[in-house]
This record gives sequence, C-alpha cells and structure tokens, in this order.
Amino acid sequence: MPPSLPPLSCLIVDDDPFAVQVLEKCVADTDLLQLATTCSDAPEAARYLHATPVDVLLLDVDMPGMSGLELLATLTYQPQVVLVTSSTEYAVEAYALHATDYLVKPVSYARFLRAAQLVFDLHYRVAASVVPADTATAVFVKVENRLVKVVYEEVRHVEALGDYVHVVLTTGTRLVVHGTLSDIENKFPGQQFLRIHRSTIVNLRHLQAIEENYAVVNGHLFPIGSTYLASVLARLHRL
Repeated sequence: MPPSLPPLSCLIVDDDPFAVQVLEKCVADTDLLQLATTCSDAPEAARYLHATPVDVLLLDVDMPGMSGLELLATLTYQPQVVLVTSSTEYAVEAYALHATDYLVKPVSYARFLRAAQLVFDLHYRVAASVVPADTATAVFVKVENRLVKVVYEEVRHVEALGDYVHVVLTTGTRLVVHGTLSDIENKFPGQQFLRIHRSTIVNLRHLQAIEENYAVVNGHLFPIGSTYLASVLARLHRL
C-alpha cells in the first residue's frame, strides 16, 4: 500500500460468530483495511453507522429482524459494500444496490484480498496517481528465455492452461508464460483487467457486452464463472 494512502475503515455486520471471526482475521491480515468494529445484527449496525460513517461494509445478507439489504436502504450515505453470504441468489440485487463485490461463504483469504484491493482502488482512484508512469502502460513477462514487453492496451485476454498462462493479444498472438493466473492478476493493473472465471482474465478496454453468462471481448465469447458473476456486474456498474 502506498505510504500516503491510509487504510479504509470497515464495519463487519454478521450474526454468525464463526463468520465474524473469519472476516476479522482477513481484515487483520490486510493492510488496505482497518476494522472499526463488528455488529451482530442490522439494527445495531444502523445505529453505529448513523453516528460513525465507515468506508466499507462487510455485510451479511440473511440476518433475523432486518436483512443486510434492508440496512442499506436506511443509510443516508453510500459506503462501498461487499456482500458476504452463503448464497449466490442475491447477485442481481447486489448489482442493483451498487455493491462493489460479492463474497460467498466460506470466504477464502485470496478471494477476500481481491475484494479488498478492489474497494481500495475504487476509493482512491489509483489509475493515474498510484501506478508509476513508466509501468502504467506495459509490463515485461518471461517467454521461454526472453523478457517480452506486453503493452496492456494490446492484450485481449489471459487464460490459464495447466502450468502456463497464455497472454492473448488483439492480433491473436499468444505469449506463453510459465506461472499461474494469479501471478498475472497481481502484475496487471486491476483497473483495466477483470477476472471473470477461474481460468480467464479479460481486458475491460476491449469488453463489448455481457450476454447472459458470457463476456464479449473483441468479438470473442468468454464464459463468466458463477462465483464471479456478481462481482463482474458490480464492477461494470461502477465504471
């Protein structure tokens, strides 16, 4: 995290003590976030939020008395919201409520970290101010025994194939890189690239449409994984 940018304050709202413990550990392990407090139900959270605004809500949906979605309707300001639930049925509602991301329990730390990076980047709009100018448009990747310069604008998508990833350019050229898709995800700028499947990252600059569960990128169809659909829709809504 850049030293000039403080962590985002966050509130955990969940009636499941085990889920709260998991989220508290995730926040404690993430420099991008700082825990304000936890609330075990929506009315308690509403009282806290009206007195003490936070940057990010880690919000359970199904809670007795008042749901997480009903809580959002009571707020007079719009924090970034990461819905945390055991069901995928709220994906469309998450999109309508401008949720930044959508995590399905049990939450893994790797998936939580992606959500934290997304809310942090959106909060500070890091596209120009945080990414150094000399690395903002291209990166070098190792292809066999050569370091090859990859211009982000020329990348159509990246796909995982076994122990390798294929960086596919808009020309159709494939650069075969030894490593994992997560390696590329960490190296490529998050404001320009979006993971839509466990094996696929696409370039938002070349995204043309979403058709049902497919992304149309430069005339090509790519399936959107069911666990990624809500976060894809939420991300696109904020562009």
